[in-house]
Amino acid sequence: MADAHATPGPIAVTAEDVLETFQTIEQRARQGLQGDTYLSAESIGVMNPTREAAALQTLERINSEKASAYLALSREPAIARVVVADESGALRTYYVCRSSPPASLSGVPLISYRSPMGALASRTVGATFRRPDGMEVELRQRARLFPFRQDAWDSRDSIFEGDDFATVTVRSLRELLAPPAADLEDDPLEALLAAEEQAGNLIAGVRRSVITKMGLRDRPVLDEYQDGIFRLSLASRLLILGPPGTGKTTTLIRRLGQKLDAEFLDEDEKDLVRRLDEASDLPHAQSWLMFTPTDLLRHYVKEAFAREGIAASEQRIGTWAAYRVDLARNRFGILRTAASSGIFVLKEAATTLTSAAHKQLTTWYADFDQWQKTAWLESLRQAAQALADDPDPSVARLAATALEALAGAGPDDVGTVVVTLSAASRVLLDRIAEMRAFTDGKLKEALTLQLRRNRAFIEELARFIDTLADAATETDDEDDEDADEEEEDDVVELDAGRIKATVQAYERSLRSYARTRAKGKSLKKGRRASRIVEWLGERGLAPAELAAVGRSLVQQSLARKLVNPARSFVNQMPHRYRSFRRVRQAEASWYTPAGNYLKTDLHPLELDIVLLALLRNGAALLQRPAVQRGIADAPEWAALRPLRGAMRHQVLVDEATDFSPVQLGCMAALAHPIGRSFFACGDFNQRLTTWGSRSLDEVRWACPGIGDQTIHISYRQSTQLNELAKGIVRLGGGDDSAMELPEGVDNDGVPPVLVEGLSATGGLAAWLADRVREIEAFVKSLPSIAVLVMSEAEVEPLASALSERLADHNIKAVPCRDGQTMGNENDVRVFDIQHIKGLEFEAVFFVGIDRLAAEQPELFDKYLYVGTTRAATYLGMTCQESLPAALDALRPMFAARW
Repeated sequence: MADAHATPGPIAVTAEDVLETFQTIEQRARQGLQGDTYLSAESIGVMNPTREAAALQTLERINSEKASAYLALSREPAIARVVVADESGALRTYYVCRSSPPASLSGVPLISYRSPMGALASRTVGATFRRPDGMEVELRQRARLFPFRQDAWDSRDSIFEGDDFATVTVRSLRELLAPPAADLEDDPLEALLAAEEQAGNLIAGVRRSVITKMGLRDRPVLDEYQDGIFRLSLASRLLILGPPGTGKTTTLIRRLGQKLDAEFLDEDEKDLVRRLDEASDLPHAQSWLMFTPTDLLRHYVKEAFAREGIAASEQRIGTWAAYRVDLARNRFGILRTAASSGIFVLKEAATTLTSAAHKQLTTWYADFDQWQKTAWLESLRQAAQALADDPDPSVARLAATALEALAGAGPDDVGTVVVTLSAASRVLLDRIAEMRAFTDGKLKEALTLQLRRNRAFIEELARFIDTLADAATETDDEDDEDADEEEEDDVVELDAGRIKATVQAYERSLRSYARTRAKGKSLKKGRRASRIVEWLGERGLAPAELAAVGRSLVQQSLARKLVNPARSFVNQMPHRYRSFRRVRQAEASWYTPAGNYLKTDLHPLELDIVLLALLRNGAALLQRPAVQRGIADAPEWAALRPLRGAMRHQVLVDEATDFSPVQLGCMAALAHPIGRSFFACGDFNQRLTTWGSRSLDEVRWACPGIGDQTIHISYRQSTQLNELAKGIVRLGGGDDSAMELPEGVDNDGVPPVLVEGLSATGGLAAWLADRVREIEAFVKSLPSIAVLVMSEAEVEPLASALSERLADHNIKAVPCRDGQTMGNENDVRVFDIQHIKGLEFEAVFFVGIDRLAAEQPELFDKYLYVGTTRAATYLGMTCQESLPAALDALRPMFAARW
């Protein structure tokens, strides 16, 4: 510990300058909040606001951003102070703030951490730095600041580094500048107390801070390696790897903040944003997504975004489990809704898949993707050949272009076929319109004839249709090969009036009847169309007209398959998946035998497969020049617009190894193909799902072209807990070489504690209560503490028993059911372990690890590693019987108590 009486002069001088500058920045920020620096319609020449709505919206956005910047500075003036020397030796001081200072905040040497110059805050003293203007400077001093204000400004646990003094941590700048004890000779007691306080205020090296609240640790300034990662160009694809506590998530968040701030993008990035904005439905500032594996982590990531001044709505940050349902229900029509024709019902517990499908996700996907492309091409060939074989030469000629485009085409040629057939669709559309006019005319004539005979005909039919409510929803047995034969006009309008809806039902049923008769088939008994046709009897089409209409409808259906290939390829993907599942099920491949589930049942991993096929193939089509030219308004590309609308300029993924390669592939495919900006972070040692990504090769499969960088320095754990974590990794056959602690930091802590033979809830709660009280006595306050159990069923009983035993010390244990945030900051929280990925606590208790080993053998080492690495200083483990034999080698690392 440094001697308080020998406080280096530069530190005291710097501390005084810091506090004065904090005050100055706050004053000027508050003046800016109340001043006249905001733009008005008149100041930018907008004299007619009603005609300049867009300009006023821009004005409002600029003023809002400026107000937010002023407010942020008034609450947090700076996060770092650096002193640099140029080539002549002249010194210059810069203060670094978290986001973007308003240009009108003059007179203070304040720069944004997001700016190129802001990288100075991440450099070490003595480093040479090249400024944007090309001039080289040397970093002479650096202070990392954590400002807070009570009666006056102060900075907590500030870290000072200089070329003329040793690195020190100053617990309070204001206490550092208090009168020295020598000035209190008239009061010996006050002098002794002041000397003790000053001695404890100045600590040699870097002091590890105590985690006092649950969540993601705020690290305003990254280290040099992390800093370089978050500043990579917008058009980058990267997986950040590293052990817990290396700041991976923080680096992701900092990157997003910088890439959303147009002021600090380079010219290439600004040009990319312009091109992305032209090709996207959302502006750059709103066009991003971030995925987390749990709702609890999502909550704390949102808090971290708020600290960076990033608005993170529910639409931009969430779990993949929730987002895929939104895509499948509301955008792509895969899942059934009350208002759509989706054919599947998502069931978490569906028993559709074999263990091979779970273990070989990428092979399973490749099988489906090749099959469905081949099946789609074959359906087009059959349609084209059927048209070519039509006895009517004018109909047969319609197939010429399609037959030529499909000759020799394979799965890799789908994009070319789509574009070629779309370009030739105008002639087909004109002929289909002629055919449609004929069939519509015949149907109208038939209906008009019935009305002339019976004016109440439509009302009688409507009353009959009212009795068919059950039949109207029974579409589960619809043949996949017939699913796309119904014309767009056949779709029932949900808001149609009673008479119109009845007319639609009449025409739709007769079309289905005529079409099936022309194909030599019959309507299925009990279906809506079949029952309406039965009711009509001879009140439909005459036999000759029925045959003519049916023949024309079949020709229209065949021609229509060739008219809008993008629509059939995209919209019929779910139907092709159902056919694929039926085929492979018959072959005993990927799927369990029939009878174990309904044909509408869909397992979540199956939904991932369908979504990936849609997103990957859709992204490939969107990159075609013909599609890019016509996507905005050309009808042939309408089916691709929902896909384009789902794309985002930036996609980020936290805890990526918890997601399957197929899920990561979906997320990567959501990154707009123009920029392909995709950043993810994770640790293969922390994979907590059986389907999670296990290797770099799987991530590279998910996101072709992705790079990877590993962060080695972990800022979370003490030396003792870091060594335990390394031991766990080695026992699991992993690589612990990336698990390094920072130099110059007091990493010493206490050993983890272990108790065995603790099965009863009461005894367990008593042991935990004793350890919690020990921790509070050591730390002098109650830090962030988590108790991890194996299941949701154990959360509440243990929290209740622990609360009872801590009540005498006014400590409460709260059950965090389903990973929800409960209680106050000074409460002990009890979680099911599956929910605590990405979070950190000062102390963690891991309950029943021997039972975990018995019940989760495949993931035991991963759960153990994740639970262990949530703790910064204090870790306790309990066993119902004894430490699992696999962990015997780690026994010497444990103590019985602290």
